[in-house]
Amino acid sequence: MGAIPTQRETASRAGGAPAHPGRLPYTHANLAGSPLAPGAARDLVRAALTEWAGLGLPGGEELGERLVQDATLVVSELVTNAVVHAGTDVELGCRLEEEEPGHPGGRLAVVVEVSDHHPSRAPRDDGAPEPPYETPEYGRGLRIVAGLADAWGVTYRRGTKTVWARLLPSAAPYDIELEALGGHPFDHEHDHEHDPKHHSEHSEQWEHSERCEGADDFLGPAPGLLAALAPEPRQPVGRRDREWLNRGALSFLAEASDLLAGQLDEDLVAALTGQLLVPRLADWCAVWLEDEVSGRGEWTGGPGPRLARVWHGSENLIEELRRALEKDPPCPPCPPDGGPSSGPEPFPWPGAALGGPGAALAYRLIAGGRPLGTLVIGRAGLLVFPDEVTGLVEDLGRRVALAIGAARQYARQVTISAVLQRGLLPGAVAQIPGVHSALVYEPREQGGPSGDFYDLFPAGDGRWCFAIGDVQGKGPEAAVVIGLARPWLRLLAREGYGVADVLDRLNQLLLDDATEAADAAARAFVGPAGPGDGPQTRFLSLLYGELAPFEGGVRCTLASAGHPLPLLLGPDGSVATAAHPQTLLGVIEDVMYTSDSLELRPGDSLLCVTDGVTERRSGSRQFDDEDGLAVALAGCAGLDAQLIAERIRHLVHEFGELPPEDDLALLVLQAE
Repeated sequence: MGAIPTQRETASRAGGAPAHPGRLPYTHANLAGSPLAPGAARDLVRAALTEWAGLGLPGGEELGERLVQDATLVVSELVTNAVVHAGTDVELGCRLEEEEPGHPGGRLAVVVEVSDHHPSRAPRDDGAPEPPYETPEYGRGLRIVAGLADAWGVTYRRGTKTVWARLLPSAAPYDIELEALGGHPFDHEHDHEHDPKHHSEHSEQWEHSERCEGADDFLGPAPGLLAALAPEPRQPVGRRDREWLNRGALSFLAEASDLLAGQLDEDLVAALTGQLLVPRLADWCAVWLEDEVSGRGEWTGGPGPRLARVWHGSENLIEELRRALEKDPPCPPCPPDGGPSSGPEPFPWPGAALGGPGAALAYRLIAGGRPLGTLVIGRAGLLVFPDEVTGLVEDLGRRVALAIGAARQYARQVTISAVLQRGLLPGAVAQIPGVHSALVYEPREQGGPSGDFYDLFPAGDGRWCFAIGDVQGKGPEAAVVIGLARPWLRLLAREGYGVADVLDRLNQLLLDDATEAADAAARAFVGPAGPGDGPQTRFLSLLYGELAPFEGGVRCTLASAGHPLPLLLGPDGSVATAAHPQTLLGVIEDVMYTSDSLELRPGDSLLCVTDGVTERRSGSRQFDDEDGLAVALAGCAGLDAQLIAERIRHLVHEFGELPPEDDLALLVLQAE
């Protein structure tokens, strides 16, 4: 941050927002195309502009909080558009440039650029019609950008689309923001904004009031917003209300999106929704969740919606309100066109629980065209909610629906992964006469499925076989390859094939069947492959061996196919490799594998690991640099198999400050 742009950075900027020479600061980041990207982009831009404001640059004194907020909102909208509509990783750039090139010392402009890698999709404008039954989170659209920016545009290059915006310091509010919020034109106060004299008399006073009352902190309802929630159905909205609905509401939605996007439990999403709405926009709220399969767009008498959360500003009223709402769940009407609608519908006021008059509205929570539940808000003393509030809650409801949908998708994947993981690993590790064994298995993502696997099983005729392997990639594709490899290992071993012959046949199996099966699994989970995305080779690294106990020791025959080599620890602390390196499985068709043999005498220990051990990182160093694993194993002389496994695991974890980034598996076999 703050570095002079390189030639490569300058060349990549949007053609409509050219870079100017000089030593003005610039920052750049690559963001993963996930729901967390908008929040990360806001943090980056906010931190950069705050730092640059303290550099003492000519004109830098105008990099105030107002400009920081504008730039943060703009980048939030642009990144949200890119993530939702392009679906690719996002490149973010932010820089300062002179308002008038060649006139140093003048005002500085802030330029933000957001690039995605799906240029066939144009950036969304709220004026464009929506696809049927879709409610994506596309932010407030490009009208917000147009309202806040001095200039903006889109630049297309081969494989990249860049949307840029240029912002100047300004103290004037932008009416277009409220229009983008879906609000109606205001009363006569709107005309005062075109009178510079009127603005100069009141703007400073308003800014001081905002800081004192802390409306932008969202720790409670904005004082001006409470006035907007008066009983009159079309209560005029004042200047302060307008500013909160313009800027405060957008920031509120942006932060709410961040908060909801990180939640992986639908009940927690419902709980957070209540805390976001009460008491800021309503006295109380309730969230019903529905069975996604049956839905409730057209009630058919199946299981009803579940009242997941009830929240009231007065906690002593929550239980009574819950009992009243459980007796009268929402029954959304079926729209004429047959598709679900998220728009607000009147909801009966629960007078029996709350008493007095009040207004309540129900919003359908819809994601991907599927109804997921209903959000109901209410406020006492109202006849009708102001339009500005209903539009804001509807927009929040879209974000809530997306978060619930994401939580349900995560729950489905966890369930599927757990089932896959149980089927991919042995239910029990075989006990081998004359051999103590110890295992450490730590998938990076708890619940799996992991790319690492192991097995230890009897093969008949006094033989036991062991395997420890690592499949390229993770998730369903890796699970499919493991699901093919492990049963075939057992079958071939029990049919009497030797170690080298087992690897030969397993290699051919992977070349013939695993790629097609893994690609089918990938399509099932993530959708069809894109243009030019052909079948991907699924290779496997494997250490496979056979143990045959005899009087006085254990004969071990083993082979390593692209896998970290096993290490043999003697009782005296000596360490030696126990196999020679060979090619990965599933890569070369005509390869012939060979095996190595050794005898494990009492006290000898064989250590087998995956690359999660050898390639564990600490900065630029790896655990196995300079024979680090052999050194660690030498220090385990005299320990039993279980203690060796635990010691190596401990050293691997302690090697780096951060948790391991890869799956970790290790197997210790020790002759008695």
